[in-house]
Amino acid sequence: MPYTQSTKDQIRQWVMETAERKGVEVTGDDDSLTTNGVIDSLAIFRLVSFLEDTFGVRIADEEIVNENFRSINEIDRLVTSKQSAKV
Repeated sequence: MPYTQSTKDQIRQWVMETAERKGVEVTGDDDSLTTNGVIDSLAIFRLVSFLEDTFGVRIADEEIVNENFRSINEIDRLVTSKQSAKV
């Protein structure tokens, strides 16, 4: 499924750009983005805007919880499930 990989690549790129601005050099797909300081409360809202604009999904307020944004893989899972629900 090349589209899913493309989705994860775009998410990874956004996360890595954010990480670099915060002085975090390496982040794996399963690493906790909150624990390593990449994602904080402000970054969550920027990330949600990025996901909604880039992938055409709507993320409800009740979905903005740590579990959905814990790692690149969790963010990808959230976006992929939203895209699947639209089909």
